[in-house]
Amino acid sequence: MPNFSAKWGLMEQLQAVAAGTWTGLPAYELYAWGYNQQGQLGQNDVVNRSSPVQTGTLANWAAISACLRTSASTKTDGTLWTWGSNNNGQLGDGTVVYRSSPIQVGSLSNWLQASAGDTHTASVKTDGTIWAWGQGSFGRLGDNTIVAKSSPVQVGALTTWNKVSCGGYNTLAVMLNGTLWSWGRNAQGQVGDNTIISRSSPVQIGALTNWLQASVGKQHSAAVKTDGTIWTWGYSYAGRLGLGFPQPRSSPTQVGALTNWAFVAAGYNTTAAVKTDGTLWTWGAGTAGGLGDNTTINKSSPVQIGALTNWYQVSSGRNGMAAVKTDGTLWAWGYNNRGQLGQDNIISRSSPVQVGSRTGWSSVSTGQFFNIAILQGTSN
Repeated sequence: MPNFSAKWGLMEQLQAVAAGTWTGLPAYELYAWGYNQQGQLGQNDVVNRSSPVQTGTLANWAAISACLRTSASTKTDGTLWTWGSNNNGQLGDGTVVYRSSPIQVGSLSNWLQASAGDTHTASVKTDGTIWAWGQGSFGRLGDNTIVAKSSPVQVGALTTWNKVSCGGYNTLAVMLNGTLWSWGRNAQGQVGDNTIISRSSPVQIGALTNWLQASVGKQHSAAVKTDGTIWTWGYSYAGRLGLGFPQPRSSPTQVGALTNWAFVAAGYNTTAAVKTDGTLWTWGAGTAGGLGDNTTINKSSPVQIGALTNWYQVSSGRNGMAAVKTDGTLWAWGYNNRGQLGQDNIISRSSPVQVGSRTGWSSVSTGQFFNIAILQGTSN
């Protein structure tokens, strides 16, 4: 039986569960901390927390996503849950009422992965279909309209979708065949189709079939290819593209020439990435120490965070980030006005500080001034 550890990818774990190759399921507890004005911490209240608190008592949380004031997660049983801000129907429960504890979206149990954006959400099912809901302006839902939807609507009719990412105004998705698709607002070229025309349905980005993973920020996008190269496009303010300080880019542009990038996370005005050697790199706005390089200076090309080689996953929010190491420890840095660094205080930090002393963390997702994370154990 494979080992459930921070090194074992969550998507691979879920696929193994679906294939029936696990003899038992892991335990996944959900924790949250930071800003809670709209109930995005899932604690059934609107009280900020400056250290991690468990969301409910269940231990079957899977793929998590936080953005602005909304949280979303699939569970290991394939159900989909959302909570927090809902002014545009982004929780998908058919209302525009915010929820301070997780609510199930529909009754289906074939959801694989969900991504929360500023005001919209999208999710991929195990049957390869993709669904979206929330604010529809600029076509960010991909359903060929600009109308808001408060419950999931299918994006097209294809059944070959694999991963999805939502941001401020856009959506990016990778198909099983390795093609990259994008839709939504395009004023800064963030769709990536070499235009500045907004798209209300998916358009393919180039013709290549080697895209591995993609991430949408506020007004920029980033992606990693299977050849280990990293690419960015969209708004370039504060150096968030990692390309110096150019004009906006309307199509993917390679960041440097290295071929050992493994994972990328686009945030509000920053980008972070992990290499295959376990090093962590960030670039963009340095406000409040949000890059983690012990400065508050903007960086227009990747800078390494410390010298360690055991970083596993990173998430970039607004003027702050959080990351998990291969030893299962959790770290955060940047702005701390709402306790989002999990230090039981509101002191900002310009370099990574460990969140508590536990060592079972497997993933983290950063919203606007809050974080959600999964603490992993085993049930057998």
